Amino acid sequence: MTSTHAPTGPAGAPTGGRRVVVVGAGLGGLSAAVRLAADGADVTLVEREDQPGGRAGRVERGGFQFDTGPQIMTMPELVADVFAAAGEDMSDHLTMHRLDPAYRAVFHDGSELSVRGTVEQMTDEVRAIIGAEEADRFVAFTRHLRELYDTELPDFIDANFDSVLDMAKPGPLLKLARLGGLRRLYPLVASHLTDWRLRRLFTFQAMYAGMSPYEALGIYAVIAYMDSVRGVYSVDGGIHAVSTALADLARRAGVDVRLSTPVERVDVREGRARGVVTAGGEHIPADAVVLNPDLPIAYRDLLPEEATPRRVRKLTYSPSCVVVHLGLDRHPEGAEHHNIHFAEDYKASFDDLLGGRLQRDPSWFLTVSTLGEPDLAPAGGAVGYVLVPAPNLEGPAGRELDWDAHAPREIEQAIDRMEAAGYGPVRAATQEAWAVTPRDWERQGMAAGTPFAASHHLFQTGPFRPRNVAPKVDGVVFVGSGTTPGVGVPMVLYSGKLAAERVADQLGATRPGGA
Repeated sequence: MTSTHAPTGPAGAPTGGRRVVVVGAGLGGLSAAVRLAADGADVTLVEREDQPGGRAGRVERGGFQFDTGPQIMTMPELVADVFAAAGEDMSDHLTMHRLDPAYRAVFHDGSELSVRGTVEQMTDEVRAIIGAEEADRFVAFTRHLRELYDTELPDFIDANFDSVLDMAKPGPLLKLARLGGLRRLYPLVASHLTDWRLRRLFTFQAMYAGMSPYEALGIYAVIAYMDSVRGVYSVDGGIHAVSTALADLARRAGVDVRLSTPVERVDVREGRARGVVTAGGEHIPADAVVLNPDLPIAYRDLLPEEATPRRVRKLTYSPSCVVVHLGLDRHPEGAEHHNIHFAEDYKASFDDLLGGRLQRDPSWFLTVSTLGEPDLAPAGGAVGYVLVPAPNLEGPAGRELDWDAHAPREIEQAIDRMEAAGYGPVRAATQEAWAVTPRDWERQGMAAGTPFAASHHLFQTGPFRPRNVAPKVDGVVFVGSGTTPGVGVPMVLYSGKLAAERVADQLGATRPGGA
């Protein structure tokens, strides 16, 4: 049954009984739920799994605890903003530490670069390994990235769009063009940095936006700004601790959090959402419904067929990835918390990936989260997370490959790569191993079998990205990486704020608080 407490606003004044159901306790849904409850709405949050977090979940096997989703925590102030919206201080509930180095980058010629914890430290690293002139160029480049981010934030990231005209503000748009935001990403970075290793470090993030850095717009340099300049953090308890802390915050804010409660459909009558119907047959009434499942899947499974816009039916999707989780009885030799191994032919690796083919020579990523949180493994052990980009299920290889049969090979290849990279006798140290493939992502409810959602090419960016309101069903709002502003933990947290603002606008309420 729904909550029976009388909903009140931040000052304790009655809010008129605005009822909101949030479907899905991912980071975006949690952010929206907290903000709406803090603004006085009567919020019910329903989640199909037995834990909060969505993709940022947790699996326990053989005494090891594996974070199943994002491994990179950047811009913790966005998590703090959610706590602040409910009148609380994040530091009372979560502890984060800035990593130094943020990354260990390894290149095919045997050279390495440490992406240090601060710009000043990274400047020293560049000066020592590459030279004083490149260090000066790096400092100038970070200033440029900061200006690009400050330009994008108010008008292109922390903004709801109703039409393309919302983006056509002459001042910000002209400044964005002047800063190179409308150029291609790789040429933009190359115009500032001459060392090929630095160029790769500041462009590889385009893959997570579903593009090659040779095709992506320069605006996506802000992804590199968020981690390589603003810093990467470890979280006590692992990334999943953020999910559980936000779920606890939601409960304290008055949200009725219901786990293990899958939703069958949104109740739509006379063109408006009237609540949701759970798989158990319960009807939960609402004046607005916020949907956190992957946007095209939410349209497909939870709304009437005719509600899906043509744009959503024709989306193109980002590449996917294979993740191999390893429970080890010792720490990989020489590993930092985050490690990136770059392909020798950088451009060809993207050409393969975006052509829907298995990469002949992939770049790959290793996180050893127990370096920041040893309690995730038995004493002396380690948790490893190996990510290799892969085609989504719409590409030739994605369609044709039997991913379930292929998964054991991915585990073997991950171990082989680690041993070849000098991490020691990984195979002998392995106690637990399991792979997550594009087919597994599909089973988890991700369109095209990718956790990176719809691609961010020009016509799926900003006002061209699927809107966070359903145009044919009043009272339905979307949150998560499939809508604005896009992919990544910071963007998803922003999406929760934007979704809460949409609900407040639709219900004629005050805007939810928090920056």
